Amino acid sequence: MTVENDSSQVQAQVHDQDQAQIQSLSGSGFPTFPVAPGYQVNVRTGPGTGYSISRVLPLGAYVSIHCQCDGTTVSGPYGTTNIWDCVGNGEFVSDAYVKTGSDGYVATRCG
Repeated sequence: MTVENDSSQVQAQVHDQDQAQIQSLSGSGFPTFPVAPGYQVNVRTGPGTGYSISRVLPLGAYVSIHCQCDGTTVSGPYGTTNIWDCVGNGEFVSDAYVKTGSDGYVATRCG
């Protein structure tokens, strides 16, 4: 077996473990994901930077994604996206700051 194969198998195992941990952290029945390490992320009252900030997530926070929708395009540690994650009743964070493991939608569309 080559080093490349060993590395990919380890990465697959870590990914599977991460996904299991992500799913198990959600007591709400919604999938839960970590916020980018080292960032305190603004939670807004709508899906965009033009909405007011309702609170700030602390370092090391996790969020439960209830649904996702289009909004203001934001660049962050996980790329540039216009996807916003609804993390509570009228509370949104940019998906650019949430480690979902995908560049697309991972939850139902808000609506």
